[in-house]
Amino acid sequence: MENSPDQVAQGVPARSPTSRPTGLGPGHEVAFVLLICLAQVLSLAGIAQAMSPASIIGRSFSDTTPGSMAWYSAAYGLTAGTFVLPAGRLGDLFGHKRVFNLGFLWFALWSLLAGFAGIAETMGGRGTVFFCFSRAMQGVGPALLVPNGQAMLGRAYAPGRRKNFVMSLFGAAAPLGFVAGAVMSSLLATKASWPWAFWSLAAICIALAATSMLTLPSTKQTKKNRTESLWDRLDGYGMAFGVSGLILFNFAFNQAPIVSWSTPYTYFILIISIMLIIAFIYTELVALHPLVPIGAMHSQTNFVLGCTAAGWACFSIWVYYSFSLLEIIRGWSPLLASAAYAHGPISGLVASLLTGYLMGKIKPHWIMFLSMIAFFAGSVLMVTAPVHQTYWFNTFFSILIMPFGMDMSNPAATILLSNTVSKEHQGIAASLVVTVVNYSISLALGIAGTVETNLNKGGQNTLAGYRAAQYFGLGLGGLGIILAGAFLIQSYTTHRVPLLKH
Repeated sequence: MENSPDQVAQGVPARSPTSRPTGLGPGHEVAFVLLICLAQVLSLAGIAQAMSPASIIGRSFSDTTPGSMAWYSAAYGLTAGTFVLPAGRLGDLFGHKRVFNLGFLWFALWSLLAGFAGIAETMGGRGTVFFCFSRAMQGVGPALLVPNGQAMLGRAYAPGRRKNFVMSLFGAAAPLGFVAGAVMSSLLATKASWPWAFWSLAAICIALAATSMLTLPSTKQTKKNRTESLWDRLDGYGMAFGVSGLILFNFAFNQAPIVSWSTPYTYFILIISIMLIIAFIYTELVALHPLVPIGAMHSQTNFVLGCTAAGWACFSIWVYYSFSLLEIIRGWSPLLASAAYAHGPISGLVASLLTGYLMGKIKPHWIMFLSMIAFFAGSVLMVTAPVHQTYWFNTFFSILIMPFGMDMSNPAATILLSNTVSKEHQGIAASLVVTVVNYSISLALGIAGTVETNLNKGGQNTLAGYRAAQYFGLGLGGLGIILAGAFLIQSYTTHRVPLLKH
């Protein structure tokens, strides 16, 4: 029988690790878990819906350079990562259910507007800017949904087998969402028109928002301290410096492939962003309620976040350029290329269930190390796949392996990170992982775009540009293995703990 520290303090009776949440019947529990898993599905579907049919979407706009098309996905990932920590704080203060519902409505609004980018192009020739801005605003929706959904799951279940199973389902929703988003957006773009993918997503979000209001149990918000202002409780300065610094830093790297680093404003923005990030770090050290408790973290945190960033950056380059290879080089249609990933969700479910099983057998350090090997192996297979090779060799097995990196790294990182901070900062672990995952996806695409642009020689050697970007992603996967291995050794030698659980 176990309870969270908050529940113990409130005198809530202890719950069995195998019991369902208090006050929820069997049907209500299924609906509760399903709704939060669907939020994860839509989060990844949002990335894929502009990645798979990117070439079709680009036909609606006048500027379709590789750098501009990379922004279709990078803009979404940028805000989906940058706003996670502020969204988690808003959930703590105003209630996770309320912010979760707001996430669906926000997601619906900007998905709807993104579908009108083609009209914006005909009216003023700025369709790409309108579309990318809408994609950036669209990404705020998942930032509101995912951390608050995770928080509701975490608070509803006692630690144990039932909670591990539910969290495994939540993790398995990621590859399912990506493939579903890629297939549906490609199907609508091919058979109807690409805006319908965004309008359909808007309709789904509206329906889920209405359902969540009726289905989700009420959540408590943090008690107000009358001596503290809302600005202090929100860590307003931390939000302002952190969000603006991360956005500008990412913008510089994603804009450079379009205008080149020789354009003065790119490195000027980069300098400003570094200054803002330094200001954010200082603010977090002195703030009463920091978004990121830097002073309370240990050195091991850097290893965990470094592994997560390297692995998911490797994944983002792998998936973006594998689509490019299949569609541009091999000449597959977006729908056929999306169908190539059909076994990814099955692999992801197996990886999630395997992770839940391994958590009771080996230390999470090992799980993180194995996930980095999966990222690297999947990337190796794709980068070495010959252009005219049949799908059933490198490509098939690359897609089979990569979900093991995705669905093994997230739970391992969350557990490892929670072990490096004090009890009062436990809630920040999952939000930090989500932030690093989404932000590294966006930033890596920008850097890979620069590599591709410099190697493809103005479009004269497209394959060389793709391969160069893929090898950069492979290098990030190798870095993840090195960091995870160093973390494994450091944890063993420093703390003298057994590497295997008994």
